[in-house]
Amino acid sequence: MPTKKKPQVTTAGRPAAGAAQAARRRELLDTAAEVFAEQGYNATTVRKIADHAGMLAGSLYYHFDSKESMLEEILRSFLDELWDGYDTVLDASLGPRETLEALVTESFREIDRHRAAVAIYQKESRQLVAQERFAFLADSQRRFETAWLATLERGVAAGAFRADLDVRLTYRFVRDTVWVAASWYRPGGHHSPEEIARQYLSMVLDGIAVRE
Repeated sequence: MPTKKKPQVTTAGRPAAGAAQAARRRELLDTAAEVFAEQGYNATTVRKIADHAGMLAGSLYYHFDSKESMLEEILRSFLDELWDGYDTVLDASLGPRETLEALVTESFREIDRHRAAVAIYQKESRQLVAQERFAFLADSQRRFETAWLATLERGVAAGAFRADLDVRLTYRFVRDTVWVAASWYRPGGHHSPEEIARQYLSMVLDGIAVRE
């Protein structure tokens, strides 16, 4: 007597399901980033994020165990991508002026890709670094300062930038004037991040480049 075949378990469709879940997770993080940036981290609750995402607060816990986890992933993703771009520039053996131009351009590209995350970083990092969970923010700040100061110092030594340039003051000026753009920049506007970087650099470098 023939036996019945057992139904086969197939994995077809699992990759698609995994991709859909990852896309949904990314969508929720983008929503959370916008809420954190607009309302502030402390004032934002899981319920508020869920409301903006059009779901119940309990359903959000299916993807994340806390709002702290969401914030950490938002900031880590932004900084990981930022440093991928920065490291590519720093490893390219460019001259100091070209390095500065490329770092500024990469910064504006990151504002275009992660505007809300940049805004959160600007507003919240001073408080967050006191928490062990967010110690990576301080590490990134130190790397950031080292990279920019080294580029400016190299430019002064090479004669690309003025000999009387206060490199630390210049670093602070460039840092603050670039990243504050997250407060007004909106992706999809009239100017691309590359165009904004070009306009910004034309103003800054006229002030620090050696005059012929």
